[in-house]
Amino acid sequence: MHSIFTRVNNISAFLSSCTMALLACIALSSFLFTADPKGNLSISPVRVFPSKTNRYPRRKQEMGFVNFNISADLTPLFHWNTKQLFLYLEAEYQNTQGVNNTVVVWDRIVRRKEDAVINFAGKNKYAFREISSSFKKVPSSHYSLKYNVMPYVGVLTYGEAARTAEAVDFVWEEHV
Repeated sequence: MHSIFTRVNNISAFLSSCTMALLACIALSSFLFTADPKGNLSISPVRVFPSKTNRYPRRKQEMGFVNFNISADLTPLFHWNTKQLFLYLEAEYQNTQGVNNTVVVWDRIVRRKEDAVINFAGKNKYAFREISSSFKKVPSSHYSLKYNVMPYVGVLTYGEAARTAEAVDFVWEEHV
């Protein structure tokens, strides 16, 4: 005869194995849902202003300000295993040294399917600075609206909902 502790151990091990098998099935079933959300992204020319950095007050640096309009329907990304979406607007440009840069200028977390239809007009949420302190001689930039699907169980999936068709220019402003 087995003791009570052995029986409890066997039952808990069996239930743990069943739970892990169920979670693996849930994670694998998420790959059956394929969605390709589409959106529209319009960006006005990036205004560049001279500014000073907080860390080095004597150092001159330029800051870019982006005004944009986003309209996207992300409801196909929501299914029974979607916990939330991380949506972000990314600027891609090449600096004077030939280095490709990607900068997140805006983001939003979408937690419900009812909030997944995005119609937003605004400006950048985060500072848009060039590491070399100046946007001069930097060619125009491309923008894309990307998302990250965070499931309850399983792997994170990434995708792109919208992209600018042509490059967006930088426009320099003289006053602060």
